[in-house]
Amino acid sequence: MIALIGIMLLGVATGLLLRNRRMPWISTAVTILVWLLLFLLGLEAGANDAVVRGALNLGWQAIAISLAATLGSAGAACILWKYITGKKGKR
Repeated sequence: MIALIGIMLLGVATGLLLRNRRMPWISTAVTILVWLLLFLLGLEAGANDAVVRGALNLGWQAIAISLAATLGSAGAACILWKYITGKKGKR
C-alpha cells in the first residue's frame, strides 16, 4: 500500500515539475492505458473460475447493481458538468 501511495505521489510531483510544458500526447496515453487496464482486468476475471461461477450465481442482482452504479455515476457527472459549465458562462 505504501508503494502505491508513493508511486502516486511521485506522479503528482512529476506533474507539478512538468506542468508548464506542453505535452498533448498525455491525454492519448492515459486513454490507451486505461483501456489496456480494463482489458487486462476482464482477462483476469474471465480466467478465474471462481469469479465466473460467482457471476453466474449472482445473475440479475449483479447486473442491476452494476447498471445502477453506472447510471448513477453518469448522472452525477452530467449534473456536475452542467454546474461547472454554468458557473463559467456567468462570469
